[in-house]
Amino acid sequence: MEHGDSKFPAFPYKPYSIQIDFMNALYDYLDKGGVSILESPTGTGKTLSIICSALQWVLDRRQKEKSEIMSKSDKNIENDGQIGSQDEPDWMRDFVASTVTRVEEKKCKKKKFGRGLGKLDRRKNCESYWDLQSCDPEESSQVEKECKRSGKKNDAVELDDEEFLMEEYESEEEGLCSPKLKRKGGMVSISPSSDEEEEDDSGEEEEGLKVYFCSRTHSQLSQFIKELKKTTFSEEINVVCLGARKNFCINEEVLKLGSSSRINERCLELQKIKKNKVSKDLGKEGRVRRTKASSGCPMLRKHQLQKQFRNFISQEGALDIEDLVQLGKGLGTCPYYGSRSMIPAADLVVLPYQSLLSKSSRESLGLNLKNNIVIIDEAHNLADSLIGMYDAKITLSQLENVHSHIEKYFRRFCNLLGPGNRRYIQTLMVLTRAFLQVLNEKDVNYTSACQDSERGGGTKDIFDTSMAINDFLFSLNIDNINLFKLLQYVKESNIMHKVSGYGDKITSLKKDSATKENGESCEDGSSLSGFQALVDMLLSLTNNDGDGRIIISRKRPACGQGGYLKYVMLTGEKIFSEIVNEAQAVVLAGGTLQPIEETRERLFPWLPTDQLHFFSCSHIVPRESILPIAVSRGPSGHSFDFSYSSRSSSTLIHELGLLLCNLATVVPEGIVVFFSSYEYERQVYDGWKASGILERIMKKKHIFREPRRNTDVEIILREYKEIIDTLSNGLKEDPVTQNGAILLAVVGGKISEGINFSDGMGRCIVMVGLPYPSPSDIELLERIKHIESLGGCSSTKSLTISVGDEYYGGDLQTGISILRSCRNKGKEYYENLCMKAVNQSIGRAIRHINDYSAILLVDTRYTSDGSRSSHPTNKLPQWIKDCLVSKTNSYGEVHRLLHQFFKFNKTRRCQ
Repeated sequence: MEHGDSKFPAFPYKPYSIQIDFMNALYDYLDKGGVSILESPTGTGKTLSIICSALQWVLDRRQKEKSEIMSKSDKNIENDGQIGSQDEPDWMRDFVASTVTRVEEKKCKKKKFGRGLGKLDRRKNCESYWDLQSCDPEESSQVEKECKRSGKKNDAVELDDEEFLMEEYESEEEGLCSPKLKRKGGMVSISPSSDEEEEDDSGEEEEGLKVYFCSRTHSQLSQFIKELKKTTFSEEINVVCLGARKNFCINEEVLKLGSSSRINERCLELQKIKKNKVSKDLGKEGRVRRTKASSGCPMLRKHQLQKQFRNFISQEGALDIEDLVQLGKGLGTCPYYGSRSMIPAADLVVLPYQSLLSKSSRESLGLNLKNNIVIIDEAHNLADSLIGMYDAKITLSQLENVHSHIEKYFRRFCNLLGPGNRRYIQTLMVLTRAFLQVLNEKDVNYTSACQDSERGGGTKDIFDTSMAINDFLFSLNIDNINLFKLLQYVKESNIMHKVSGYGDKITSLKKDSATKENGESCEDGSSLSGFQALVDMLLSLTNNDGDGRIIISRKRPACGQGGYLKYVMLTGEKIFSEIVNEAQAVVLAGGTLQPIEETRERLFPWLPTDQLHFFSCSHIVPRESILPIAVSRGPSGHSFDFSYSSRSSSTLIHELGLLLCNLATVVPEGIVVFFSSYEYERQVYDGWKASGILERIMKKKHIFREPRRNTDVEIILREYKEIIDTLSNGLKEDPVTQNGAILLAVVGGKISEGINFSDGMGRCIVMVGLPYPSPSDIELLERIKHIESLGGCSSTKSLTISVGDEYYGGDLQTGISILRSCRNKGKEYYENLCMKAVNQSIGRAIRHINDYSAILLVDTRYTSDGSRSSHPTNKLPQWIKDCLVSKTNSYGEVHRLLHQFFKFNKTRRCQ
């Protein structure tokens, strides 16, 4: 098939040449399989190109397979209409004859009854937080018996406590089969069920190719659905959009909990609370039989409404999360589980990063990647995002809470528990006690560090220890515990809910006497979330020794800071290989993905070169529509140096304010200014306010500031856009006083990641300084050391912190010394982190071919020594680097260039 415009008929407009090149490249890469990296600047129609190319490939592949089946069927029609050879068995001839018929029948069935209304595989879709390994490790050593019963001696259970009693547990040591739960006689036998209790519909099996498209944020997924609706594919294929419970939930009582973790917990709890309709008729064996069960959540009790929900989606086509939520509210049924039930029949599944990249989430949702297509958008920070999903953290207050609950539970039910339950619960107490011991260790350095901080004598206010997994286990003398079997017990036995439920009950009974001992537990969520944090930490300890590091941060009362344990995953190679090995093809797409060598080494170093494909295209806008300038001096001639040591200078902050005053007069409509952090933005804003600069700026433009809370961001953006739109539409009553607005934003915030500032909303983007991450971050330093070690670099010896090595996580000098010790990949990774953030932020402007914008890089480091390969400007996107004004003699020259640029584009726009 020849490549050309006719190859992608679903494209709603006449495509530009770079869009045709992009679609052709993606189509070819899907044929070849492996991993593809496609780079296309923001504003070039990347999303639409992905949709039209990938889905066209799926349709073509299906048509090809259908033709092959038809061809095979025709070859077997012989001997006066007799099907197949007489030598073939009857079952073979019947199979060949019916293959095409079955395919057509399934299509007709879809049209008649809707799409994919069948049950999900219960085993795949039961909610699970664990990603346990399937291997069977060696038998664990006996844990010392520590049960000193101080509770009740009788074996009778109070009626109110019976619900918290554990079922008997038989481990592999006690039986030949896999671990089992056993009920005592006389109880109602209820087999485990999935999250959805469906009626007995004979659903369709999962069939055909699937495309999984994932992105970082829900707003980006909504944008994808919006682009999909522009094409004919929105009516031709089955689409389902997935998301987090917090974004889907319509149960007002659950939503009031606020945090995602608490909403998830309550949702799962409600699924376990079944309203059973039990027949009073006894069976032959005298057992009570359950006939039906419905969810404890009112939004899932009527199965017929879930059917209506699915039927409506089948009729309406592509719907985003907001559409699905409105549909769920209208019908009074859960959109979260309604959308999940559509997965088996979907051709295109749109979902967030976490749902696809996390193995436990994939298993929970029942996602089958085998021979399917995986497309990961906004993949510029994929490696860090991927390994970050496998981090685990438990705070000191959570540990204290969980340990207290386990002890209380064990004292209450010790005599009533079987040997298996007793042994594993004792093991959990051994582990929590060991973790508490390491966090509560006293050290004289903590006091002095806090005193130094209080006196302003230094920044040594966070004292952390970094250890390898094996060293951590040996140091706590818990290396003999079989964590695999312990995690399997936690998964099989439901101990989390039993212990947490009993602990919460005891706490509520003592509510009048006291709240919590230290008051910190409430901040860390419920006891169930604390138990889950413990399980996540134990799971992390089953990783290979070199896969990550354990961070120990001890409690320092003088500083008012709580302690915690955290596992930091360092390698994503194994995690990503599970996706690549299953999928037909994996596509990484984004605006700026280079350097690809770093991504390759961190995620798929094992991949053969013929299985890695790379494509990059330029921007669609002409050179005269963009003006990037490196600004080294302000209006007063003061040099712009926003390095950490000098950025707090009042003179520098004042000079930056003068720059904004001048920009407000020459730049029409909207200006977006990016700062390195919320703290520095606040410092600059307060400085401008005190000096009167702020008042001068506001005479020309309104000023908006990016809030920390995501819910408030939408309000600020709406107000900012209203000011710009009023000016653009010529509705402003007094054109003399103000001519637009300025938005003060933060690199890494919501505005820099997924908000598009097209046209007047982003006529000028100002990047203040180079937003390097803080070298005092111990987790960052661990990643840098790991990356520096890739390829066996000789300099890594000086970077390795040995077991027990302790250093101040807040000490900049320690971090800087480690960075200076890096010679190759670690140093480059640190620089890339900075420039990827810059590129992501400045890429918010220029969203279409008729758009235009100026980009100001305000810092002398953007201009000096540009010949170095590691110079910041060498890491800019090619379409910006080609137009960059890398050096100016004074601010006057910058002002003149800006004046000419906006005058030219205003005239061109009017023509």
